[in-house]
Amino acid sequence: MKSYTQFKKKALANARVKKEYQALEPEFRLVRMLIKKRLTAGLSQSELAQKVGTKQSAISRLESGTYNPTVGMLRKVAHALGADIQVSLK
Repeated sequence: MKSYTQFKKKALANARVKKEYQALEPEFRLVRMLIKKRLTAGLSQSELAQKVGTKQSAISRLESGTYNPTVGMLRKVAHALGADIQVSLK
């Protein structure tokens, strides 16, 4: 069985796969920031969900990248984490 690192290296050798992977970087970055903020705040997914007024499964989907949140949802999560959201177009 190959490790994830080996699989990723081989997959990214394909130019099309690499292009699509790079296009997802903003989503990956957002997920990493949310998880880091939650862990720094010392909150479990369930605790964050309670503060946001949603279910733990919604936070799980958000952190896994399988959920496309609204700006309103991101604002609620940011507020629960003691943070603000900033959006920019480049």
